[in-house]
Amino acid sequence: MTELILEVIRQGGYLGIFVLMALENVFPPIPSEVIMGAGGVLVARGQMSFVPLLLIGTTGTLVGNLFWYWLGHRWSEAQMRLFIRRYGRWLTFDWEQFNDVRARFLRYGEIIVFLLRFSPFLRTIISLPAGLARMSFWRFCLFTFLGSLIWNGALIWGGQALSGLIEQYEEIAGLMVVGMIGVGVVWYFYRVATWKSA
Repeated sequence: MTELILEVIRQGGYLGIFVLMALENVFPPIPSEVIMGAGGVLVARGQMSFVPLLLIGTTGTLVGNLFWYWLGHRWSEAQMRLFIRRYGRWLTFDWEQFNDVRARFLRYGEIIVFLLRFSPFLRTIISLPAGLARMSFWRFCLFTFLGSLIWNGALIWGGQALSGLIEQYEEIAGLMVVGMIGVGVVWYFYRVATWKSA
């Protein structure tokens, strides 16, 4: 199973990595840990190069986040409230939670955009209040890119470091990758099923 995932990513090449990383930031259950970790394994095998993988994957991350930033920047507060109240279950956050994140964002600004790139649960939601608060486009891009660059670099390095173990324990590694994807999907749908607006 691990080899199948690696082959799919290898066949997609850098463009595939870009698309997957962009989607990961629009639709949460697609985990960047698996995408960039698998890329790291391919780097260790000499089938990809570290720097292009890091830069292209991070650019994909930025593009995915720009979708949410654009929504926040383009919409009025009334439109955003309506959107979140209508689709809050699928976003797994409500207007009150959004306002809480926005209030913190307005206090601490760019440092939050940077630091939340390391959070598996909040790294997407922060782009909405950044847009709604009319954070400078270039500052948003800079801090999102820098935080993502560090996170993605760590994931690639981890994939490289574990490459030998993954090859040695192919079956167990495959089950772990499938398990990570499964846990991400199950956790997301659990949150959808049990979500209640505050």
